[in-house]
Amino acid sequence: MLGSASMYGTKKDNINWTYFYVFAAILGALELLVIVTGWYLFFKKHNIPKSMEDGYKMITNQFRRFTYRELREATGKFKEELGRGGAGIVYRGVLEDKKIVAVKKLTDVRQGEEEFWAEVTLIGRINHINLVRMWGFCSEGPNRLLVYEYVENESLDKYLFGERSTESLFGWSQRYRIALGTARGLAYLHHECLEWVVHCDVKPENILLTRDFDAKIADFGLAKLAKRDGTSFNFTHMRGTMGYMAPEWALNLPINAKVDVYSYGVVLLEIVTGIRVSSGILLEERQIDFLEFVQEAKHILSTGNVSDIVDDRLNGHFDTEQAIAMVKIAFFMPRRKKQEANNG
Repeated sequence: MLGSASMYGTKKDNINWTYFYVFAAILGALELLVIVTGWYLFFKKHNIPKSMEDGYKMITNQFRRFTYRELREATGKFKEELGRGGAGIVYRGVLEDKKIVAVKKLTDVRQGEEEFWAEVTLIGRINHINLVRMWGFCSEGPNRLLVYEYVENESLDKYLFGERSTESLFGWSQRYRIALGTARGLAYLHHECLEWVVHCDVKPENILLTRDFDAKIADFGLAKLAKRDGTSFNFTHMRGTMGYMAPEWALNLPINAKVDVYSYGVVLLEIVTGIRVSSGILLEERQIDFLEFVQEAKHILSTGNVSDIVDDRLNGHFDTEQAIAMVKIAFFMPRRKKQEANNG
């Protein structure tokens, strides 16, 4: 009986172990199937849903480092020039995914590899509807390039006093919306960014216009890839464009966000008048410079007759209250800043 019992007990144990092995094998096969299926769905493009693929591309391509060869091919060996300034030349490019971009080839960038990477990565994280988005950069040998979103309708200067001003005249509502959009973009740079960014070259050429003619500020933070402290920027030489530069530059005073406010005031005046401030202003058949024009501001605003300085091409079709508000900023902000600078 004892032997028989031992025999039956052994047989039962063998059966239990067999069930265990079979169960483990099935579980392992299912796990392997899940892994293989997941890999196949996520890494084989033809099986990824379009919306999911687009989302994945958006995340991975948000900001990246390009090779010089990639950007050279994308721009057709830097063939189509979109514009140029003190910091470099901008070219039109088409990436491998058919995205149209603007590629800026920087000149006179003295930063080393690590510093350039840190500064550009900071700018690449900035995202606002009224700021041109940076998609990536290239830092390879002596080459420093920046890749931006492409903005369809070029820059504001072409519509105010350039070749497009005769083809497409901006109405007052468009001008006012561009002025507000530019102000919002600067406010974001000055007050809402995790890091403080000062543009240093606010002018119509650096205000780009979308398909719907909304304003997008370009070239922010690029004229001065330099270290900053909590109160002001440290510059080795002047930055910006004559006619838009604040008095602090000439007087060697600390540079901070106020220099952008000054420049914005000048741009605002150009939006209202439709003429270049830096080229002088024709008022009552007299050619006067900007400072003389500011002296006329008090009289013009006291009478409320801003039609004398609003762009004649609008034929009187503008909002008087909005025009007065814009002129007050354009006149008195630059003058007040000059007084502050003189007082040291």
